[in-house]
Amino acid sequence: MNEISKDMTHTFVPHKDDTRTLRDAFGRFATGVTIVTCDSADGSVCITANSFSSLSLDPPLIMWAGDRNSRRFPYFRKARHFSVHVLSWEQAELCFGCSKDAFALRDIAHERCENGTPILPNCLARFECEQHAYHDAGDHVIVVGKVLKASMADGDALTFYAGKLGQFAQH
Repeated sequence: MNEISKDMTHTFVPHKDDTRTLRDAFGRFATGVTIVTCDSADGSVCITANSFSSLSLDPPLIMWAGDRNSRRFPYFRKARHFSVHVLSWEQAELCFGCSKDAFALRDIAHERCENGTPILPNCLARFECEQHAYHDAGDHVIVVGKVLKASMADGDALTFYAGKLGQFAQH
């Protein structure tokens, strides 16, 4: 028996009637977990996102993607500024709270940065951003932000893999 026939890989063609299988395959890529915040006329808004990445050093750019059909996304589309918070392992409950409620920050201690964007304490990193560009990407919109200010701290990262939260610890 050759190596290929021993492979237990599930191969499939993505189909709109079965997005669960594709979502499960996407979930095989471990990511960090972020909370993106912005201010709005309705108050501080938050969204949990694992679709975050650094993009450019010069100019300093980051990107994240939001579901265009989310009730939260219009707040971020309108906001001139937003902040991305990279969560530490100790912030799993914060992750759950923000994933369930767009206005969870009303019950969570936070401050505001110079441009009025809500900022969360005790994150591994924070990027205070100005909207730079939007790019349509299927059912999501890629949001590119210019980093105006960044901060970082030591700690273990909160991770997302196969639909579950985990921890990436430094050794």
